Amino acid sequence: MSDAQQERIVKFLDTETAKIDHLIAKQRELITLTESRLKLWRERTFWGEVQTEDPFLNPPTGWKVLRNRHLLEHVDARSETGDEEMLSVSHITGVTPRSMKNVNMFEAESTVGYKLVANNELVINTMWAWMGALGVSAYEGIVSPAYNVYRFRDLDAVNPMYFDCMYRTDAYVSLMKAHSRGIWESRLRLYPEVFLRLSSLVPPKDVQDRLVAENNERTTEAEKLITRCHKAIELLQERRSALITAAVTGQIEV
Repeated sequence: MSDAQQERIVKFLDTETAKIDHLIAKQRELITLTESRLKLWRERTFWGEVQTEDPFLNPPTGWKVLRNRHLLEHVDARSETGDEEMLSVSHITGVTPRSMKNVNMFEAESTVGYKLVANNELVINTMWAWMGALGVSAYEGIVSPAYNVYRFRDLDAVNPMYFDCMYRTDAYVSLMKAHSRGIWESRLRLYPEVFLRLSSLVPPKDVQDRLVAENNERTTEAEKLITRCHKAIELLQERRSALITAAVTGQIEV
């Protein structure tokens, strides 16, 4: 291959791959924008629609401000066999079976004595509450004894997933962080007696149901769009690699 041919190939690839890279960047921007819009909607919706800097002082009409101890009770049921499904608690995905995650973590020789978790119970990672590592479980299983489990006092009066959304907003995570104990940020702990003294914004049950349904719809739509974007990026990257190969091997004229 002559120097002139090599130069033509380089110029061609610089131009064409730049176009593809631009399209990939646009898809990534769309993913970021979609995630940001969904997060902003959740922050506004589950934090009293931000009517004031402190919605506890001036909640939306019809909403109540209740201490968590009036909504939840700390429970400490332990596994006798350790045979229950191990659950993971993440600030991103909430409570999910560990089997659904690709995690390489130290596993105890025995999980006897681990804390039992039932459907609709709130689980908080005591050591990572300041990062929002918590969630309402849709599964039955067990979690580390270092976590804390809370049961809603009256499931007929609340939609647990409303509180899952509210407790995971940046605003509420900041509140938990401010009340956590510890010298260093990485060592902060949110203990049950402290969490139960905090307050929650509680709209009427029908409003809770409506907000949870809308959150599910918006989340589904966002996930569909993000999935399409990831697929487009994958195809564009494949196109980029194929183009380079074809140009270098002479499969296309440049």
